[in-house]
Amino acid sequence: MEEGKSVTPRLIDLRPSTVNDSGVDLEDLFPSKPGDPLVELGRQDLDPMSIEELRARIETLKAEIARVEAHMQRAQSHRSAAEELFKKS
Repeated sequence: MEEGKSVTPRLIDLRPSTVNDSGVDLEDLFPSKPGDPLVELGRQDLDPMSIEELRARIETLKAEIARVEAHMQRAQSHRSAAEELFKKS
């Protein structure tokens, strides 16, 4: 070091980090399962659909939600009954 000059300590790497900076969607890398209908449903273009078609789609989705909720309730009831049956006294 020359006399009279100060040296500014430098960081090892002054560039911004680029780790995980890609535009890759994790769903593209690790899809839930091939041909998953829910993924396909979410990717469907809604622009060409009319208001009536969108309303019908919403009603269909609401019916599917009700079906899944009923199935979940039956599964929970079945599980609770099984746990009660095998519960230690």
